[in-house]
Amino acid sequence: MTHISKALLIVAALGLAACANPSRFGPGGGMDGGAGAGAGAGGVVPGSASDPQSPAYFRESIGDRVFFAVDQSTLSPEARATLDAQADWLMRNTDYQAVIEGHADEQGTREYNVALGARRANAVMEYLTSQGIAPSRLDFVSYGKERPVAVCSDESCYSRNRRAVTIISSSALTG
Repeated sequence: MTHISKALLIVAALGLAACANPSRFGPGGGMDGGAGAGAGAGGVVPGSASDPQSPAYFRESIGDRVFFAVDQSTLSPEARATLDAQADWLMRNTDYQAVIEGHADEQGTREYNVALGARRANAVMEYLTSQGIAPSRLDFVSYGKERPVAVCSDESCYSRNRRAVTIISSSALTG
């Protein structure tokens, strides 16, 4: 199964999880005068960014990306702090796998940037395994400069594209 197929399955699963189900709030369909409306027990909507066990929470609260200096694959102290939080989340949520995507800015050849993206993704993967995450739960891919998040020819865009992104998916979907 390709990474795109996996990503589409995850998006579909998250979309279905977001569908309204009035009975999830118990009798009355959540019509309790506003107390807890729109959330389950404790104000947490399963699968949402407020659910500490969801990929959305991982992405928005933990942080799914780390950034690199020009032509580097060395982890900065800020990157290590983010990866420590990622490792902690992955240790608590063992039903998830992760694919680390390595990216580069548009400078340099395609071949150079694919290799640089691979070194960046591998640095993240090695760090996560050093923090106790089983290598069997991790994989990586390099996109080089092929998937920029920002497109322009100056440092403001280059710095946003020099990154590694940790994509979380359910073990059940990765089979």
